Amino acid sequence: MKIGIVVSEFNYDITGIMLERAKQHAEFLGLDVTDVVTVPGVYDIPIALNNLLKREEIDGAVALGAVLEGETEHDEVVMGQTSRKMVDLSVEYEKPVGLGITGPGMTRLQAEQRIDRAKQAVEAVAKLHKRLKTE
Repeated sequence: MKIGIVVSEFNYDITGIMLERAKQHAEFLGLDVTDVVTVPGVYDIPIALNNLLKREEIDGAVALGAVLEGETEHDEVVMGQTSRKMVDLSVEYEKPVGLGITGPGMTRLQAEQRIDRAKQAVEAVAKLHKRLKTE
């Protein structure tokens, strides 16, 4: 299985570790990470996902990011819109997309505690791909 990973640069002290854990777990599962695309922020993830998923050789993708709580409800808007579009792209291309974006409404400490969600997102893509292939 060939996957791509899209990772947000915003909060890269957290998302960079998420990326490394995701790549390690993909290797453990026998997945080939063919592309890693870095985008400025979580809100920018859908356009990069679209470019990956439309490629025939890509079987699925993982999105990584950390949306921390701010002084406004901006984090909720970013997470809501991004996750909705990710689902739309998954359905449109009939390929699994792993939600490895943590937040909204979390502190930096909570984000650090959720770094391993990146591994869970990779695992979800692998499992769903396998299940879709057997149907």
